[in-house]
Amino acid sequence: MLLPLIWLTSTAFKSPTENIFQFPPQFIPQQPTVQNFVKVWQTNPFGRYLFNSSVVAVLTVGLNLLLCSLAAYPLARLQFRGRELIFSLIVSTILIPFQIVMIPLYILTVQLGLRNTYLGLIFPAIASAFGIFLLRQAFQGVPKELEEAARMDGCSELGIWWFVMLPSIRPALVTLAIFVFIGSWSDFLWPLLVLDQPDYYTLPLGVAKLAGAFSLDWRLIAAGSVISIAPILLFFGLMQRYIVPTETGSGVKG
Repeated sequence: MLLPLIWLTSTAFKSPTENIFQFPPQFIPQQPTVQNFVKVWQTNPFGRYLFNSSVVAVLTVGLNLLLCSLAAYPLARLQFRGRELIFSLIVSTILIPFQIVMIPLYILTVQLGLRNTYLGLIFPAIASAFGIFLLRQAFQGVPKELEEAARMDGCSELGIWWFVMLPSIRPALVTLAIFVFIGSWSDFLWPLLVLDQPDYYTLPLGVAKLAGAFSLDWRLIAAGSVISIAPILLFFGLMQRYIVPTETGSGVKG
């Protein structure tokens, strides 16, 4: 699993005189250079691509955490008619491939005037059935005593959701944030459909553009790819330490 990533990083630092397709592969560059990164950055607006991807990913993660948790909380903790049916219908949408709903979503996006906008990029991903399912399961693991104690103290349902439930499921929220961030950051198909102005291109589109701009110079394409995946690795490295079990029952007496 790591070999393609190692080869990609090695290729990005190789000079034009080195053979990148030799066998066995040479993973350590003989003459390492950063000129590939400099050329890619100077000849393409990668700063703009990076900004666009960051805006889209941050907004998508924030909206997913907010909307999925608001939807999952009543499905997990409140009693009302049709709750299980609604949850089953939501989960069943996971079986529907994105390619099936892609055209209707595109038509709706165009009719709403959201082409070539940040809102159009995040529109299909502001909430997900997987996120609702994940957070519902996490909410169900929170002891009822915590909820009842907050309700006895006069806390509203939104207050219980915000002050009691969300802190109790922090590992699930972080997990969802990582999945959504990676999916949004690396998405290629949807931005390709709704964007035709380079000012709104995300990093995957920018890297794909390198293939034509440099006539398949794999060193430059590798450099652009490394720039594209570096934020994902950084985000995962910063967030993985929060994926630990939370002792939600520590304040509950047996």
